[in-house]
Amino acid sequence: MAIIAIFDQPGMTQAQYEQVSDKVNRGRGLVKNPADWPVPGLISHTSAPTPNGWYVADVWESEEAFQRFTEIVLPLLREAGAPEVEPKIYPVFNLVTP
Repeated sequence: MAIIAIFDQPGMTQAQYEQVSDKVNRGRGLVKNPADWPVPGLISHTSAPTPNGWYVADVWESEEAFQRFTEIVLPLLREAGAPEVEPKIYPVFNLVTP
């Protein structure tokens, strides 16, 4: 079952997001294609600044695929000095893709 994973990170900066994204993408800058993700299963990724930090919403094919990704991204977030947050996970009820 597909899930949505929400990272709402007060205090995180765009520079920290870009640093983590570059490392996820093995030094090739921002991730622009699901094939660039280090584990399969990503359906969509969206990030945006908020008035007090950074917000990320990912849709994954399964919670297991997302958990494999967290094993990679959480240490990178810590290394970048991003605030520790627990992502919120919800089952997807409706998903529309092109």
